[in-house]
Amino acid sequence: MTDGPYNPRAGSASEIRFDVPHAARIWNYWMGGKDNYAVDRAAGDAVAEVYPDIITMAKESRQFLIRAVSFLAGEVGMHQFLDIGTGLPTMQNTHEIAQRFVPESRIVYVDNDPLVLAHARALLVNTTPEGVTTYVDADLHDPDVIIADARNVLDFTKPIVVMFMGVLGYVADFDELRSIIARVMAAVPSGSYLVAWDSSDTGEAIKEGGEKLAETGAVPYNLRSLEQLGQYFEGLEMVDPGLAPITLWRAGATDAGDAEPIDSYGAVARKP
Repeated sequence: MTDGPYNPRAGSASEIRFDVPHAARIWNYWMGGKDNYAVDRAAGDAVAEVYPDIITMAKESRQFLIRAVSFLAGEVGMHQFLDIGTGLPTMQNTHEIAQRFVPESRIVYVDNDPLVLAHARALLVNTTPEGVTTYVDADLHDPDVIIADARNVLDFTKPIVVMFMGVLGYVADFDELRSIIARVMAAVPSGSYLVAWDSSDTGEAIKEGGEKLAETGAVPYNLRSLEQLGQYFEGLEMVDPGLAPITLWRAGATDAGDAEPIDSYGAVARKP
């Protein structure tokens, strides 16, 4: 799935608007996808004009997801993933990576956007006979509903990887954001992991980009400070290298190349 964005204004399929910029379609455009319209491209261009790194951010967020899931499935042996606020399907989705390493992996995708769910029904299929890939129609703001539905597929007596990939900025209130993370992580057992990345307020250009996004009529995205991003992982044990720019997190010598830090940070942390 795309690493963002979850759409907090989604409703029934009949409510999908094609004359208003759509968060998941804009992100799809930045990633180089084709599931977008002129209104989405116009909004995406408006942001990119003042913050060109948004294109890098979109593409590098996928590389961060690939590295994080590969580490957790391939090295740690995790086989249960709860990917919350997943966005439109694209290349190298969570289930494809996890089931490549652990064929019996179970993946639950969560979104409440009818456009995303329509694509999920068509494109989210197991890559192995042993695995399970499904989706839950639930709102990011309702973690109890997410957990209840995920219990139908995942075994909550065994470790689970919880993923929030570039979506928590759609929660305007920071205390509510922390509560959402805490409630989900409280439901999973010791040995579970939290994987998250988000955009930071560490540069003037990205702040201007956020303002441009809101001006287009798209759903606003709330930037966080590095201190706030660190609080996502409170009470958890950070995996090396801790909170880092997504372009650099566990990037090998070949992957890193000429990679530069950007205004997006991610981490993987274990529940003790």
